Amino acid sequence: MNASVSTPAFDWPLCHDAERAIGTLITAFLEKHPWAAGLAARMRDETCNDFFEWVDHVAATPAQAEALRAVGFVEESVEVPAGTTVLWHPRAMLPRVVVRQGTAPELALRVESVADFIAAHDHGAVIEGAWGSRLRRALVREENGARLTAVERLGHRGFVVREPTAEFVRAALHARELWRTRRRDFTDDADGVKHAFERLDAVLALVNRDVATELFFAEERVFWEARNRAGQIQKRRQDRLGLGWGNHDHHTFRSSREHFADLMAFLAKLGFHKRERYYAGAEAGWGAQILEQPVAGIVVFADVDLMPEETQIDFSSQRLPAAPALRTVGLWCGLHGDSFLQAGMHHLEARFDFARLRDQLAREGVNTMRPFSDFEFLRQAFTEGERWRVRPARVQVLLGRGLITAEQAENFLRDGAIGSHLENLQRKGGFKGFNQKSVSVIIAATDPRNVQARHA
Repeated sequence: MNASVSTPAFDWPLCHDAERAIGTLITAFLEKHPWAAGLAARMRDETCNDFFEWVDHVAATPAQAEALRAVGFVEESVEVPAGTTVLWHPRAMLPRVVVRQGTAPELALRVESVADFIAAHDHGAVIEGAWGSRLRRALVREENGARLTAVERLGHRGFVVREPTAEFVRAALHARELWRTRRRDFTDDADGVKHAFERLDAVLALVNRDVATELFFAEERVFWEARNRAGQIQKRRQDRLGLGWGNHDHHTFRSSREHFADLMAFLAKLGFHKRERYYAGAEAGWGAQILEQPVAGIVVFADVDLMPEETQIDFSSQRLPAAPALRTVGLWCGLHGDSFLQAGMHHLEARFDFARLRDQLAREGVNTMRPFSDFEFLRQAFTEGERWRVRPARVQVLLGRGLITAEQAENFLRDGAIGSHLENLQRKGGFKGFNQKSVSVIIAATDPRNVQARHA
């Protein structure tokens, strides 16, 4: 899967027929299951979530499966019970389908924690699989012969619940603590990178890379959320329904040129595959590599400053030399640190009912910037940025290297600089991709120097 943006495999199509086919199954299920339909309404009204985006899988009969195959679904080779087939769409972001002969209507929601979901709805459902099971499952409610379940996955795409060994549970808990206690801030960033790889090796000695990925990004979301008020508000709203961050779309890591190759190597060791690669042109001054961990289902958008002469190179596999100037991403890293290290993620993007989230967050005192993608199939907007204090030592380094002016330095020390956002995203047609031109617009809009100028 190592490929550039020009590779046809990453020219993501619109799959409206496939989305409609899945939507028909989900609608039929909700018509049979009033409690699930009520939950869908609550998710829409209380958290601005589209029920569709939380569906892990839905059941279908062999006859229904033929219609799904006709719109692009294919069989997936994963562990399943006898007599069961799983279909997925390799070119679209859509729920999977479990095919069984004479199957009763069934739908599973994927949440961060099955225990939290059960507790939030006071159902007392029995959970299959102890903590540490790669798949945990609970029958939430059965109505009119239709079964609503909740599932929790730990770097796993199969459909068979297997109890974990005591040894694995201890290993997974230890791995989670290793990620949570990873030291991020060193005087020399090279030491921070070295420490991160040492932690990665220690984690991979305990669990496989799929589990390691799931645990790593759970901790990255915690670190980001602690410094982002919009994220805190929305997470609290979703936690009231026991959902967690199960609607995450991608995690954005900003990187210095010096350590972009290190970030790529770290993600590769976790099992990430490279997807599309963007270079927005000489004027834009940035590039991005999108990566996906296919088992955990985690997507990373990693961006970095690029110079005009680097248009044609694979900047994701070459160590970039020092540059004479800082563009948007480099300045953010200079002020706050790399996402991989001190700063944490620049933003978490999650899937919502776009207009509802914008309006409801505004009532919570969180405003949203102008959309930078506003298409029928893709709508994107940042919440207004969280302003962080900037360490004087960082400002002095940038000033001493002639990378910012004395006036800019004074303003950063006095006012701080924009640190992070929550991104509101709505996808339709199963579209998996990104809009390069639109991303250029928002990167320019969030340049700390431009933000300073607008508030001068």
